[in-house]
Amino acid sequence: MMTDVRTLLTVATQALAGPDARREAELLLAHALRQPRAWLYAHAGDAVAPATSATLHSLLQRRVAGEPLAYLTGTRAFWTLDVEVGPAVLIPRPETECLVEAALQRMPEDKAVRVADLGTGSGAIALALARERPFAQVLATDVSAAALSVARGNAARLGLANVGFARGDWCAALGTIAFDLIVANPPYIAAGDPHLAMGDLRFEPAAALVAGDDGLDAIRTIVRDAPRHLRPAGWLLLEHGWEQGPAVCDLLTAAGFTQVACERDLEDRERVSLGRRPR
Repeated sequence: MMTDVRTLLTVATQALAGPDARREAELLLAHALRQPRAWLYAHAGDAVAPATSATLHSLLQRRVAGEPLAYLTGTRAFWTLDVEVGPAVLIPRPETECLVEAALQRMPEDKAVRVADLGTGSGAIALALARERPFAQVLATDVSAAALSVARGNAARLGLANVGFARGDWCAALGTIAFDLIVANPPYIAAGDPHLAMGDLRFEPAAALVAGDDGLDAIRTIVRDAPRHLRPAGWLLLEHGWEQGPAVCDLLTAAGFTQVACERDLEDRERVSLGRRPR
C-alpha cells in the first residue's frame, strides 16, 4: 500500500517517542529515501514506495531496540564534517570538539607542523584538524584495521590529502617521527561501569571505551610513551572523563610535562588535559 512522506513521519515519530523522536524520525526517513533532511519539508505529500516504507520500518525496529542512530544512518556530524561511521568505530561526540579546539589553538595556521591522532577510529579528530590546518601533516593511527579502513574512507571522501595512516597500539604506531602535537581520545571508562550497559555504549566497540579498573590504563601508556615522540616544546592533549581531570594532570606532571592544564567542554566539565614537553 502506497503512503506519503507526511504519514510516514507521523508513524515514525510515534514509534520512537521521547524528546528527539521527530528529529530521529526525519533522519531515518531521509536516509531511507536517500534524500537530505530538508527535502522532506518540500515533499511532504509525495508518495513513498512500499519498499522504502519497509526499509524505514526495519530502521525503526532497530532504533527502538537501542541501536545508535549514527550506525543506522551511517553518518555523524562532527565539527564541520559529516563523518561516516559504523560498528567498528566509536561514534564521534560533541564534547570531543573541545579536544579539536584545544589542539587548533596550539597549531599555527600558516606553518607546516606534524600532528598525530592516536586511536583515530573514524578519523574525526584527525580530519577536523587537517581541514582547519591545511599546512599540517596529520598522522592518524589505530590498532584496529577495520577502524583505519573507515578513517581512510572518510579522508578520501572529504578530499583531505594531508592525512596519513598507520596501524599500531598508541605511540607504537609512530615510528621514529617527532611530532609537534599528539592528540588522543583514548578509552577512559572503567571496567564494570554501569553506563556500559546503557544507550549507545552497548553497541560501540568495547576496546574504544574501556581501559582497566579505573579507566586510565590507556592514558597512562600514552603519557609514559609520548615524550619520546614529541619535539621539544611539543604538546600532548588527551580527552578523558569529566571526573578524571585531576588524575590525568597528575600523570602529566609526574611524566615531566610542563604547562599542565585542563580544558572544559561546553557543559563546563573538565574534558581535555594537556601538557608540554620541556624545551
